[in-house]
Amino acid sequence: MSGNTYGKIFKVTTFGESHGNALGCVVDGIPAGIMIDEAAVQAALDRRRPGQSAGGKLNSSVTARKEDDKAQFLSGIFEGKSEGTPVAVVIANTSQHSKDYGNLANTFRPGHADYAYYAKYGFRDYRGGGRASGRETAARVAAGELALQVIHSIVPGVKVTAYTERAAGISVEKIDFSHIEQNSLRACDNEAAERMDSAIQELRRNGDSAGGIVACRVTGLPAGLGECVFDKLDAELAKAIVSIGAVKGIEFGAGFGCADLTGSTDNDAMRVSKDGKVSFESNNAGGITGGISNGNDVFFRVAVKPVPSIFKSQKTVCADAEGNFSDCDLVIEGRHDVCLCPRIVPVIEAMTQIVIADLLLQNKTSRI
Repeated sequence: MSGNTYGKIFKVTTFGESHGNALGCVVDGIPAGIMIDEAAVQAALDRRRPGQSAGGKLNSSVTARKEDDKAQFLSGIFEGKSEGTPVAVVIANTSQHSKDYGNLANTFRPGHADYAYYAKYGFRDYRGGGRASGRETAARVAAGELALQVIHSIVPGVKVTAYTERAAGISVEKIDFSHIEQNSLRACDNEAAERMDSAIQELRRNGDSAGGIVACRVTGLPAGLGECVFDKLDAELAKAIVSIGAVKGIEFGAGFGCADLTGSTDNDAMRVSKDGKVSFESNNAGGITGGISNGNDVFFRVAVKPVPSIFKSQKTVCADAEGNFSDCDLVIEGRHDVCLCPRIVPVIEAMTQIVIADLLLQNKTSRI
């Protein structure tokens, strides 16, 4: 299987399966001499880990699977600093219930990667989805926190903030970043989050799931980040974000809405601020023009599909030992999220940070 590595200078390789012994990442390209805060990596993993949400409380959106997700650092760090060599992080799996997936050995879940993997490889790890499981994102989050530490060694003021904007058909009505870690949906509106949670609880009772929209804003990013043709900032972000299993769409700034605008309304008017810097009166471009950051906030929205593993009977197909297919019905067992938005928030932040770290390091070769 190829395609497990992202980046040109800051390179991240993830490994492991949902129900294997462990998963993790190898991060190459971290410059030597950067102070590495291992506790911050653990804190990032704690935000993503299953079985809890804001304040460590159980909530209706997430799976009941409980994993400590303790990061073990194997290499690349000495006396608290990066050595310039690959940093390897391992996260043990400790709460696998592989027997819950026994009925999936020859049956394919609708909406899941089961059949696509089988068609590509001729067999698959059906225990929790193997590499197609959302559990793989734990490795991305660990790498993303290391990326943030590289970013801050170059541009200290950069901040990446993602939040749930819509879930179970309910949208936020205000944006208050202080609310994000105060509610179970990681929404920027506590009141809307309560309504989202009520809708998700009803879906859970009915054996169904929900999708949503996660927004992400990057502040403090200087103008000039991104390469001009194939490695544009928005192109790299799109690849990185859409590589997250449940993501089905991404838009920057006004996104698809710009199709109905005119040039005079879509163009972001520019002025010189009191401190002599260029500022913008709007942000329809999402902070990126020509594939390069322009100094405005980078802003994008992500469409997250409903969790495919639901507890309703579904029409699907089965395969016998010879690879012959037949129609069948499936009722999925096991422990699954009902809405991925709250746990995908730190993953979107992590992938954004990985892209920015890689492009910042590339930028050091752009001019003398």
